[in-house]
Amino acid sequence: MKLSRLFLMLGLLAILTGCASSTPRMAEVRAFAADSPKLGAYHELTERYRNTYQREQPYLSPEADARERQLDASRQQACDDFVKLQYGLQAYMQTLGKLAGDSQYDLEDQVKAIGSGIKEWPDSGLDSRHVNAFAGLTRLIARGLTRPMQENAVNDILRDGQQPVQDVLDAMRTLLRLYDKSNDNEQKIVLGMLESAIPFVDPQRERLLLALARSQQQEKQAEYRLIGLRYTLARKNLDLIEQRHRALVEQLPTKQ
Repeated sequence: MKLSRLFLMLGLLAILTGCASSTPRMAEVRAFAADSPKLGAYHELTERYRNTYQREQPYLSPEADARERQLDASRQQACDDFVKLQYGLQAYMQTLGKLAGDSQYDLEDQVKAIGSGIKEWPDSGLDSRHVNAFAGLTRLIARGLTRPMQENAVNDILRDGQQPVQDVLDAMRTLLRLYDKSNDNEQKIVLGMLESAIPFVDPQRERLLLALARSQQQEKQAEYRLIGLRYTLARKNLDLIEQRHRALVEQLPTKQ
């Protein structure tokens, strides 16, 4: 008799869970989680920022090279933390999706990637508020992974995630501005060197060198135009995620 009651309870739980995951609101949560790949533009620009020195190095004077080499060492360490912001926000979004009934997400690797936390990088604008927000987000992810798939769990994570998500998005926007500024500086170095050197190439004696230099100049100009568009896309994607998250939070039922 007891065994029959247990099976009945498990069956009811499965039905309730399935009903929760099939509500229109849970469909919106799953759609929000499905937007997590849009964070890839931020990731791409973080890795580009990480590799700034490697691109600049052939165009640097010896004095500038020594200075940029020192900056590169710090940049490498900072980017390890910068990219964790994306991992953390992505894991948060996919945790919500999983709680809302989407079984496609395997969060084990992402949880490992963000487990060690991040630290402040004052020169970049990443401060204690952002560090604390990231820590709060990781706690929510860990909590969400231990909760059963149900709408109440989704609501709890959304409610407590409102401020940490806002602050992590603010950190990512701050870093995008840093990347954009760094890209402008790189563009001045690279194109400035080419523009100043090309007029001194003898077109009769060094035709091949001149052709290569002009080709390089055109390629670099196109590259920087494309990267400018990527910054715009990355910012728009963060804005979209913020808007969709805010909409889900605003729809939360009043907590009893």
